Amino acid sequence: MPSPRPPLEASPGWRERLSRFGRPGRAPVPLTERLVPPMPDGPRVTPRDVPQSPLLLRLGLSLPQGLWWFLCRWSGWLGPIAVALFAAVLRFVHLGQPNAIIFDETYYAKDAYALWHGGYEINWPEDANAQIMSGAAVPYRPMASYVVHPPVGKWIIGAGEQLFGMNPFGWRFSVALLGTLSVLMLARIARRMFRSTLLGCVAGLLLAVDGLHLVLSRAALLDLVVMFWTVAAFGFLLLDRDRTRARLAAALGGVENAELAQRLRLGWRPYRIAAGVCIGLTCATKWSGLYVMAAFGLMSVLWDVGARRLAGAPRPYAAVLTRDVLPAFVSVVLVSTATYVASWWGWFASSNAPGQGGWGRDWAVGRTTDYPWIPEGLRALWHYHSTVYEFHTNLHDPHVYQSNPWSWLVLGRPVSFYYESPKRGEAGCTAADCAREVLGIGTPLLWWAAVVALVYCLWRWAFRRDWRAGALLCGLAAGYLPWFLYQERTIFLFYAVVFVPFLVLAVTMLIGALIGPAGASRDRRIIGSAAAGLLVLMIVWNFLYFYPLFTGQTIPLDDWRARMWFNSWV
Repeated sequence: MPSPRPPLEASPGWRERLSRFGRPGRAPVPLTERLVPPMPDGPRVTPRDVPQSPLLLRLGLSLPQGLWWFLCRWSGWLGPIAVALFAAVLRFVHLGQPNAIIFDETYYAKDAYALWHGGYEINWPEDANAQIMSGAAVPYRPMASYVVHPPVGKWIIGAGEQLFGMNPFGWRFSVALLGTLSVLMLARIARRMFRSTLLGCVAGLLLAVDGLHLVLSRAALLDLVVMFWTVAAFGFLLLDRDRTRARLAAALGGVENAELAQRLRLGWRPYRIAAGVCIGLTCATKWSGLYVMAAFGLMSVLWDVGARRLAGAPRPYAAVLTRDVLPAFVSVVLVSTATYVASWWGWFASSNAPGQGGWGRDWAVGRTTDYPWIPEGLRALWHYHSTVYEFHTNLHDPHVYQSNPWSWLVLGRPVSFYYESPKRGEAGCTAADCAREVLGIGTPLLWWAAVVALVYCLWRWAFRRDWRAGALLCGLAAGYLPWFLYQERTIFLFYAVVFVPFLVLAVTMLIGALIGPAGASRDRRIIGSAAAGLLVLMIVWNFLYFYPLFTGQTIPLDDWRARMWFNSWV
């Protein structure tokens, strides 16, 4: 008799086969590595862990093993710092050009000067701009002015004026510095998110060559400052995520423990408190930071839910509700609120005598109230804020460069910050007619690639539950979606600089997918790396092509027209 046929193993379902594209399943990953995936380099790297680069060996090149080990160990800092230095060159070279007050610098440069000299914003004479640009004495007069944005961004702008004087370089210096530091921060953030120094450097490079980020880094406006504190808060929350998961992994000892994962308190979390401070500084630059507070606070709590679920907690939401929500509220909401109120210290310190001090500082003096226990200064500040809210909600004055947020991702209507039409022999013009413009527009290929990347990230988040995609989409949503509530208001494309870093992270994630996982075949990696490299090179080329428009260089009028790809860009 024939021997009985052995039982067939159950074949994987179609979902599993489709998700792996027919590849065999991966080996189980230890709990500790699932909670905190290892970084690609750092102090734990030993000389044995870093074989020479195959590319260098193919080229017949070889570095001393000690030097190669040093570069590999510290590449997580050396690479991002190198990219940041490149960004600094782009932002600081000829920073004082155009030698003029461009766009809304007319408000913020002077408000910054007033804050540093009196603690509050003032009214300026009509010819103040001309006097400032002529090098004459700054026409400062302590008469309070009504302003509609909090003071932190202007304090930062004023720091540069204190160092380098009341001139274009001075009032642009601090913003350019924050723009450069944001490139370094994003490179480190991307490295931590994707566990790849290469992808971290790619993210930093892409941010460095984004046109809108460059233009706003070279202008004394508030939006780049909002972006900086938003990215800083995101980075601190990312550090808090890793640190908290490492503490949870250490408590579990690498083994799922339902009881411990359910009841363990995660302890002191200084990085989340630091994130709260940064969110407060975001709000204290522009009120749009309130949406960052809501989005990032929710994201941090959901990260705690995911950590407890992964650790084996049977009811992770209940565990987070009883043990993590209150500390998160204190760290994010209360800390940021305290930071915001403290940012008005100059206004509080000014006189509350009638006709003196900051605008509205004397409003509560002698005024009856149902809340006498609230200090007069806080009641006056609340009244000030109610008038500012009314101003913002009723701002409908048309502007030639206003745009609808539906058009932002495709760069539908950029903003001209500065424009001149020099003739031959003027401002370096070598043609019959020239143009000199600072155009607030992103690098087109980068932004259009980001649209595709966002679709990919939505798929990763919705169907693969990839927390990295969810995190960058959260940052994008915080900076972008609220503007759809105010489509009837006068708003501009350059507000989008706040979420540019998250567009860059989306493109970086797409590039990582193109390169492929470490376990992919050699041919797959070569083809993917070539495609990714080509995309990055095309974006850099596109940036260089538009570079004259980002920095206000004089070019022939025909060259300027060639760069106006759409009528709405004119």
